[in-house]
Amino acid sequence: MTEPVAETRPHENEPGPTRLIALSDGIYAIAMTLLVIDVAVPAHLDDAGFHKALGEALPSIGAFALSFSLISGFWRDHRRILTSLPTETTTVTRLILVGLGLVALLPFPTALLAEYASHPEAVALYAGAMTAIHGVHVALLLLTQRQVHPSPESPAAVARRRFTAQLSASALIFALSIPLAYVSTTAAMWFWVTLVPTHYVIGHYRRRLARP
Repeated sequence: MTEPVAETRPHENEPGPTRLIALSDGIYAIAMTLLVIDVAVPAHLDDAGFHKALGEALPSIGAFALSFSLISGFWRDHRRILTSLPTETTTVTRLILVGLGLVALLPFPTALLAEYASHPEAVALYAGAMTAIHGVHVALLLLTQRQVHPSPESPAAVARRRFTAQLSASALIFALSIPLAYVSTTAAMWFWVTLVPTHYVIGHYRRRLARP
């Protein structure tokens, strides 16, 4: 009697990083979509009510724009990390899933920030979530550094160290803004703007070091 041929399931033999990229793309897409749920204006308002509701929606729009840009950066960084992994390990997979869980949670601190930006707890929670996600990405880069680039002096390894330094700086900026939020929520949120010049300075400095 002929034994039945085992059925091959779709994607069953794909490498781990490929399946993790597919999973992460889906989670990032859902998180980005959920951000807009709190951006709304009630229907059937008179002229005065409409303009008032529109003004009240501006903080939600601002929080959406901020979180969408940050999640877009997280998604880009996440793919950059995963596409460089030749294989996956249990530790790396668990760390990736922790990061994805934090990303999926981001609509909650985003909604709090939109509604309660004057409360230090809301600003601190948002900054804490950003710190944690950046921290996970830094940990992934450090864990897989030798696996991806055995030669520490190769151009790719140098670029990866620059990438790690930029993400570490982001984690530090958001972490420092947590205690600052209890002094001034406005100052804490303006402190996040330093991400832009900090990334530029690190990138410029590291590129200069890499030149022969």
